Amino acid sequence: MGAMLRGVLAVLALAGTLLGAAACGTEKQAGEIVRFAPDDRSAAPAISGELLGGGTYDPATAKGKVVVVNFWGSWCAPCRVEADDLEAVHKDLPEVEFLGINVWDERDKALAFMRERSSYPSIFDRPGRLALEFKDVPPNTTPATIIIDKQGKVAAVIRKAVQKDDLRAMVDEVLKEAKA
Repeated sequence: MGAMLRGVLAVLALAGTLLGAAACGTEKQAGEIVRFAPDDRSAAPAISGELLGGGTYDPATAKGKVVVVNFWGSWCAPCRVEADDLEAVHKDLPEVEFLGINVWDERDKALAFMRERSSYPSIFDRPGRLALEFKDVPPNTTPATIIIDKQGKVAAVIRKAVQKDDLRAMVDEVLKEAKA
């Protein structure tokens, strides 16, 4: 391998490391929660992709449901902190569709993380392309959680590690809207 190619690879590796570290919520980013009134919501993109556990996620399974989408990585400390809280709310609310999106990860590490912490499906999105589909409300940190209402519109974006009580309260609000 030539010296120039080694140099380019070293720069790319450093850039990837810095990007991954920057993406894993900083203190300033950690406090950001954006909620949208029903009339101010934009449509969420149709999310599909290869599941970590095999198969493909079909967005039709979530049609007409409240959906909680969580962007995570096994390398992300806040993701490890929030995993039990997400799982608890998932188990408490079987009528809500939960979907993980694993980003910037190695498949074997992501599978090990998921087996220990999550019973809901996760899409394997190593390059992080699915986050770019949320153009109006990007989940620009890891972790990030998006709550989508029954009409398929983004109700909230949480750009920090979620806590069980806070997530449950926000999801309950969106569920109540649908009944009103």
